[in-house]
Formats: sequence, C-alpha cells, structure tokens
Amino acid sequence: MPVSFPPLCGEQPEILILGSMPGIKSLQEQQYYAHPRNAFWHIMGELYGAGFDLPYEERREILRQHHIALWDVLGYCEREGSLDSSIESASEVPNAIPELLQEHVSINRVLLNGGKAASAFRKHILPSLPVTHDYKIVQMPSTSPAHARMSQAEKLEVWREALLK
Repeated sequence: MPVSFPPLCGEQPEILILGSMPGIKSLQEQQYYAHPRNAFWHIMGELYGAGFDLPYEERREILRQHHIALWDVLGYCEREGSLDSSIESASEVPNAIPELLQEHVSINRVLLNGGKAASAFRKHILPSLPVTHDYKIVQMPSTSPAHARMSQAEKLEVWREALLK
C-alpha cells in the first residue's frame, strides 16, 4: 500500500508541482520521479540543469534554488502497480496541501502533473483552499511514460511555458 513522500520544499518556494502518487520505482528508490522513462527529470535537466545525470540530492537542491517544491496530491492510496488508472478512488487519502500552502505563502503557482493529479486535487484539495489567495492552478501533461500521446519534446515545451513565464 503506497504512502507518498514528504514534500520537497526549500525557502520561499513559488511553484508547487503536484503528482498523483509515487510509482513502484519511485517508492523503491525513495525518490520523486525515479522511473528513467518518466520525463520529469529530463525536463528539469533541460530547463534548470537538474537532469538524471546528477545525483538525486543535487537535483533536489537545484529545484529548491529555483523556488520549486514537489509533493503528491495523495498521501495514501491502494493501487496495483504504478498506473494512476489503478488507484482505487475509495482508498484515496490526500496530503495536507492546504496546510503547506498556508505555511508557504510565497507559492503562487500549482502545476498538476497529469490528469489523475488534477482530478484528485479538484476532489480533495480545491474545496478546502482559502479563497483569499489567488493561486494559478494549471493541469500539465503527465511526465509519465504511460502518457504517450505527447512526445517528450512536446511535453518539454508545455512545461517550459508554465515554469519559465
């Protein structure tokens, strides 16, 4: 039964990237986006120099330096395998994202990595967000290799637009 990681969050984060739930490879490695075919670190490598060629801790530090935080919408769920489509919706328990956003008022953009992250965010998190803060919330194309409708180059351009604007 997968349990997500603690948030990766440095000083004064401005962008929060939320996945759905770590996959098997990530859970085994205890690293965000550890599957080598997941485009996340390839995209971060192109945009910030935080690619798979660097040790994980260095990649984490580069994201912190660029005011990017990582977490997952779900803190716990029941799922066979790594596919988001296998998550049993009745088992979903969200992470304390509203509390994280209250603690880090510098966050102004929330990027949802894929459709499941977006739907779980809308279901579990959005209703409890304070209306006093105007977050820019954007559903991004999933960096998962299972999301094959877009090439890695196409994903890179969409992520570039969201992260560097």
